[in-house]
Amino acid sequence: MPGSEKTEKQSRKTGQKKKPVGRPRRLDPDVMVATARRIVEEEGVDALSMRRVAKELGSTPMALYHYVQDKDELLMLTLSGTAAAFPRPELPEDPRERLVAVAVHMHDIIGRIPWVLDILALGELTDRNALWMVEEIIDCALACGLSPARSVRAYRTIWSYVYGDLVFRRAAARRAEQPSRREFFPEMITEKDALELPRLTEVKEHWREYAADYETASELDAIVEGLISRRAS
Repeated sequence: MPGSEKTEKQSRKTGQKKKPVGRPRRLDPDVMVATARRIVEEEGVDALSMRRVAKELGSTPMALYHYVQDKDELLMLTLSGTAAAFPRPELPEDPRERLVAVAVHMHDIIGRIPWVLDILALGELTDRNALWMVEEIIDCALACGLSPARSVRAYRTIWSYVYGDLVFRRAAARRAEQPSRREFFPEMITEKDALELPRLTEVKEHWREYAADYETASELDAIVEGLISRRAS
């Protein structure tokens, strides 16, 4: 009978065991950080989210919050240890030469791990293992006769150069990999600009040649020389 078939189906349905809902499996913090780092390295900081990491680990975003407070802390952990992977160089004793050497080393190691630039751009996120370079720069600046205030400003100037130069280099490399028919600088400069932009018009044809003959160590040396010369002011 139709009624009895319906009752039998309901009985079978209610008799099925429900799958128990348990806690998400315990996460391995090292695997969590490694997953976050891989996402940042391959896709950039914008691709990283607590939800994305949780999904790749087969867990939930709430489970991640047992280990980190937010995305910023997770990013801090992805930075942790990156600087330690590069051995400290032999540094000269002279404080001025030492300052330049540390600045060049900073530029070199970050240049090898460009994804770090995206994290550092968020502000105040850093790898504790990299702080020895900041310590060295401040110490050398003090030894060169700068005041504590001038020493901190000297560090900020050096870091601004290092960061800005690496961002520029990465942008130039990206542009080289994806050439466009559009005219960008300096090709956009034409003879029509001679009156308004006489110097740029003059050097336009040699711009890339001059820019290619560019040594970071030499430029940092010049910056340090200028910073130290301010001690008398």
